[in-house]
Amino acid sequence: MALVERTVVTKVEVVSDFKHIQIQTDNQIIDDVTGEIKAKDNIHRKVIHAGDDYSNEPDDVKVVADAVWTDEIIKKMSDFRIAEASARD
Repeated sequence: MALVERTVVTKVEVVSDFKHIQIQTDNQIIDDVTGEIKAKDNIHRKVIHAGDDYSNEPDDVKVVADAVWTDEIIKKMSDFRIAEASARD
C-alpha cells in the first residue's frame, strides 16, 4: 500500500461584475491500491481575475474562464487595475 496525494477541484464559482473565478480544492490522501480516501477536507481556496494567466489551472477552470472572460471583461478589469494603481500614487 502506498499513499498518494490528489488535489480535487470541488467548486468553481464566478462572482462580481469583473467575473472573478473562485476555485475551491480539496487535497486528499488516497490508498493507491484500494482507492480508499484516508484523509480529506484539507480545503484551499483561491481567486483568479480576468486577464490573469490561467494556463496551469485544471481544465474545468479553463473552460469557465474561456466562457466568462470576454475581451470586454478583461479590458474592464485592466482599466480597474490601472485606476487603482493611479489612485495609490
